[in-house]
Amino acid sequence: MTGYTDRVRILLNGEPYDTAEPLTVLELLERLGIDARQVAVEHNRIVVKRARYPETRIADGAEVEIVAFVGGGGS
Repeated sequence: MTGYTDRVRILLNGEPYDTAEPLTVLELLERLGIDARQVAVEHNRIVVKRARYPETRIADGAEVEIVAFVGGGGS
């Protein structure tokens, strides 16, 4: 098929991000080199439970926010 592509464009933390094929949340984190245990992920404004990362598919046009946990202490 001429001109056919599986390319997916998403908005990742407010910036355009392209992949060659559709990914799950877990696959995206692995591709970015991010430890899934150290972040929270929001997919289309809904927080995704970590157990659902492997099954949550990211479609073209999706909005994904990845937030790292930051430890800190009070004085």
